[in-house]
Amino acid sequence: MSVLGQPTPRIDAASRVTGSARYTGDVRLPGMLFARVLRSPHPHARITAIRPERALALDGVKAVITHQNCRIVWSSGDSRNTRYLFNNPVRFVGDAVAAVAAIDPHVAEEALQLIEVSYQTLPFLLDSEKALQPGAIAIHPGGNLSPNEAGVRQPEVYRRGSIDDGLRESELVYEGRFTSAHVNNAQMEPRVSVASWDGDELTVYASTQGISNCQRDLAKDLNLPLERVRVVCEYMGGGFGNKNQCHDFDLMAAVLAQQAGVPVRLELTRKEDYVAVHGRWATHQYYKIGVSRDGTLQAIQLRGYSDMGAYRKSSGSIAGIELYRCPHVETTVHPVHTNTAVAANYRAPAYPQGVFGLDSMMDQIAHELKIDPLEFRLKNATRAYHDELPYTSYGLEDCIRRGADVFEWRKRWRRAASDTGVVKRGVGMAMGSFAARVGRSSAVIRLDASGRYAVHVGVTDAGGGAKTTMAIIAAEALGVPLDRVTIVSGDTDRCPYSIGESGSRTTNFTGYAVVEAARDLKQQIETRGLPTGSVVLIGSATPEPVIKGAARYSFAAHFVEVEVDVEVGGLRVVKYVAAHDSGRIVNPLTARSQVKGGVTMGLGMALHEQLLYDPRTGRPLNAGYYGARVMTHLDAPDVEVLFVETQDAHGPYGAKPIGEPPIIPSVAAVANAFFNATGRRIRDLPISRERILEVLA
Repeated sequence: MSVLGQPTPRIDAASRVTGSARYTGDVRLPGMLFARVLRSPHPHARITAIRPERALALDGVKAVITHQNCRIVWSSGDSRNTRYLFNNPVRFVGDAVAAVAAIDPHVAEEALQLIEVSYQTLPFLLDSEKALQPGAIAIHPGGNLSPNEAGVRQPEVYRRGSIDDGLRESELVYEGRFTSAHVNNAQMEPRVSVASWDGDELTVYASTQGISNCQRDLAKDLNLPLERVRVVCEYMGGGFGNKNQCHDFDLMAAVLAQQAGVPVRLELTRKEDYVAVHGRWATHQYYKIGVSRDGTLQAIQLRGYSDMGAYRKSSGSIAGIELYRCPHVETTVHPVHTNTAVAANYRAPAYPQGVFGLDSMMDQIAHELKIDPLEFRLKNATRAYHDELPYTSYGLEDCIRRGADVFEWRKRWRRAASDTGVVKRGVGMAMGSFAARVGRSSAVIRLDASGRYAVHVGVTDAGGGAKTTMAIIAAEALGVPLDRVTIVSGDTDRCPYSIGESGSRTTNFTGYAVVEAARDLKQQIETRGLPTGSVVLIGSATPEPVIKGAARYSFAAHFVEVEVDVEVGGLRVVKYVAAHDSGRIVNPLTARSQVKGGVTMGLGMALHEQLLYDPRTGRPLNAGYYGARVMTHLDAPDVEVLFVETQDAHGPYGAKPIGEPPIIPSVAAVANAFFNATGRRIRDLPISRERILEVLA
């Protein structure tokens, strides 16, 4: 490889750091209005009257929309129930009630205060288990257990073997209960959308991870032909999973712009970002795990409850059990509605919370059996997906062994609570895996007489360096230097379909399409020669690869050492090693950054972050960066990253995902290290100072 695999600075780095890059928030259009959203102050209430007349009479107000004059369904806002832009009843504090467009943000804000709303308050629910108790008020018609894809209100169940036989035949059975909290994606880029109409054609400048998805959703919800909707996202900040659909503020901006007859810009505050845009679902997890006395797993049973909030946008799964070999498995997960902020995709959506509970259990079992946790995992780690399908490539065992060597596990690990003194040291580890799917995407490569290759792809760069990755893959496939490749992206009028930057699919889906488009172009060059004069050659591809009879996964093993001050409840990470099998690494520079960023997010989830609610009022108490204590550079530890580059026959040059795997083991690894230091197990996230002092008391 001449380009791929070399540490490569991002091709748009200079534009980003000098301020010349145009983010959605930088878009200014002639005559543009500014919009704000009125939100419910109640967790559950029926709107009995809404009177916008005083707001409309305010000088400078150009449009007001409510459920009375805007009955648009926000289809990507709920995958099971009908969710409107403005719902009645409102189902959480922050549910949208009205939107106003005015000549400046201050007038729009003033107008919100003039909208008169009468509410009939209703009982509310903040706990997912209590929401399923007999007599609980139904947040949606039919009950609080969200229906499955068939429309039946049943929990999601997976089984193999016989859990009853497995538990009965086990020599030892261990039980445990764990909870995780609702945390926000917390990307730095503000939520903003700018909508403009030209006759019956709509252009939306969106802060989105998926321009194709956003275009499709806008067209569907506004009942427009796809070709009459254009979505543009030239640059964007982080996304981490909750920017890959059309959001309600995209639709609101479009409707307001249509009513006012001029462009409209709608930007959310940081507090709105935390309560009105989804985060990671909280969970309650109950485990029964059966083992032989030699530590061989026999049975794993999980009963889980996932708090989806007021609406259902995602699966609500609790993952991680596939990390272990076990003949008898049963998982029963209840996706439940409560009157809280919506929960959906956030970097490896189902995994960090699931691995926290499961790997804490495994760590406890190893402790009880007096087995080194490293040896316990080597003995029981998955060798085939669900003990059935072979993996297309498998590097988990190498991640465990090589990570342990670099970390010096055998030197550092001691029995729990072996350290003495006020500040105790402990070590922990955990494993992770994430699907390395392949699928449909498109790419177009244009070559003219200048000798430059313009690669048209539908990706947006959500922080992972996707533009640079596509350029590297194109240069390698074309056999040309990187500086002869230009990436054209972020505009549905100029770019082909892309799956969007979610599910760690960009490199595997669109990167493979780039390889195939390069192959098409090279065949044309062989036949016709390089273009001269006005001749242009265009290579294109829309592959849809599939994998039969095998599973494709990335793997990881993380190792951490912590110091715990038992007098003040402080916890500090002093050493962290992250070993990853992500197939062939396209760009080691970006890949290492991805791992470090994922670990840092995981540590925030483990130690600090939680959206708290007042149980008396149902109102969120700490929405925003400061209140949630999001990790900063001062909090982030040094992370040593090593890659196990397995050979994989699928994807572009055998590359597998690196975006989401790094957060998966980090929460459990820290929790296990705390236990190793103190001999006390924290079962409820986050592992805050208060919880540490409580468990040590």
